[in-house]
Amino acid sequence: MTAKTYPHWIYDSSPIDDPLGHGERAVRFLRLLKHPKSILPKHAFQLDEWQERIVRRIYGPRHEDGSRVVKTVVLLLPRGNRKTSLSAALAMLHTIGPEKVPEGECIFAAADRKQANIAFKEATGIIRTDKRLVAATRVYDAHNSAKKISYPKEGSYLEVISGDAGPQHGRTPAFVLADEIHIWPNRYMWEALTTGLDKTDNPLLVVATTAGRGQDNLAWEVIEDARKVARNEVDDPSILPILFETDRDADWRDEDLWHEVNPGLRHGYPSIEGFRRHAKRAERSVGERQSLLQLKLNMWLDTATDPFVDMMVYDQGKKAFDLDALKEEPCWLGVDLSSKIDLSVIVAAWRLAEGYFVRPWFFIPEDNIDDREDGSGATYRQWVDEGLVTATPGNVIDHRFIRDKIVELNEGFRINEIAFDPALAQGVQPDLLDMGLPVVDMPQRPSVMMPAYHELERAILGGEFHHGGNQVLRHCFGNVVVRRSDLGHVVKFGKPKLWLSIDGAVAAAMAVQRCAAGNSNRSSYDDAGDDFENWAYAG
Repeated sequence: MTAKTYPHWIYDSSPIDDPLGHGERAVRFLRLLKHPKSILPKHAFQLDEWQERIVRRIYGPRHEDGSRVVKTVVLLLPRGNRKTSLSAALAMLHTIGPEKVPEGECIFAAADRKQANIAFKEATGIIRTDKRLVAATRVYDAHNSAKKISYPKEGSYLEVISGDAGPQHGRTPAFVLADEIHIWPNRYMWEALTTGLDKTDNPLLVVATTAGRGQDNLAWEVIEDARKVARNEVDDPSILPILFETDRDADWRDEDLWHEVNPGLRHGYPSIEGFRRHAKRAERSVGERQSLLQLKLNMWLDTATDPFVDMMVYDQGKKAFDLDALKEEPCWLGVDLSSKIDLSVIVAAWRLAEGYFVRPWFFIPEDNIDDREDGSGATYRQWVDEGLVTATPGNVIDHRFIRDKIVELNEGFRINEIAFDPALAQGVQPDLLDMGLPVVDMPQRPSVMMPAYHELERAILGGEFHHGGNQVLRHCFGNVVVRRSDLGHVVKFGKPKLWLSIDGAVAAAMAVQRCAAGNSNRSSYDDAGDDFENWAYAG
């Protein structure tokens, strides 16, 4: 778990303010509800202790004028802990219960109709399990029509909307459930609803979501703001952070951790045996491990789309090694040159019995450091000060620095090949060729790079990629998102936004592949062979 943001108050039996009794009133109402899947007598709604504490914390504390202190609830909860059921019950509290307002508009909002209908199904299940509620409400759920529950006596209603249903401006909701915002494609619906909530004096926004991926999205922004409140870095009592999440360095195999992050486990949900089956699959599969980390342990993952490798696996190669001990070993260089503003990098690769050993040298235009820090969040100034990155004068890379570094490396190591993408190598290659250095072309086309990505991935997953924990190289690998073929092979490296660098990963793939081909006396182009047609990306 993340100790600094963990909601210890849920379990410490500390008193929760309830000066007007609204917290107690809310709990009593929820206990009167029924749920079709409940195993309690007469299908009574199951409100466990941890959920009851949350309800009391939302509705108990009040301002002097009687209005609710909490206006936004950020509930970060792993899959299977019944957050949708709880959210649907809270919606009932505002639609037909004591928190309703005359003509009040309540909204379930989700990325698409299918996701929105999950929460709506929970709400209609609550209604239809109680004859009294069936008589008092009207449910509209015809196929391909608006989904709505109305309470004619007060004119209040609950409606489902989704991001694929067009603009939602003009709304004035009293209650909004923003469901699974980690998959919302943009901010448009969020802005429409939050500005609508601001039109009323006592609204409630419930953000109920599992962890997401990447930092260039709405969900990261909302959760990170809630983390600041939880860490007391921001004083905003109107936001209630309830964050069940896992640290990056936590042991995902630890069942005690599973119980800490999944409050429902002690009450029988989600299935502990299902959890164990998933963990066994995660031992063998990166994809299964990422699924476990994100969806069941609420660990925020590095990339917004398909990552290249699990960075926890990548980090297993961080043990430092002696560069001087490699001076007599054959060495291959991969060079990724930037066209203008990006990083340029040289990566050296050696292959020993333990696997590949790699060492990068990075270069950045001095005038672009501040923009790159602002855009990526990376500490480029610090990396320059620490000697991990070389800053070259001006606002574009001075390739003479790279040429001179390659010459220096050639004098200190047994360089067998220096691989360049010829499209950007005109400023360096001719001089090196004139010096008699072993320069080769390695075009950045799929028939060449796909085998390189495959060998790099194989080495990392097999514990055969030793990088010494270089921070800049890790940053590059963490930024990589990939396009895969239908067979699961990596077709292309990409990045989620402009200022994120992946150049070190590209150069590492080049160096590793040339190293592999050199040790086997085969050309890297041979590795693609007839298989390329089968590997090619479909669509």
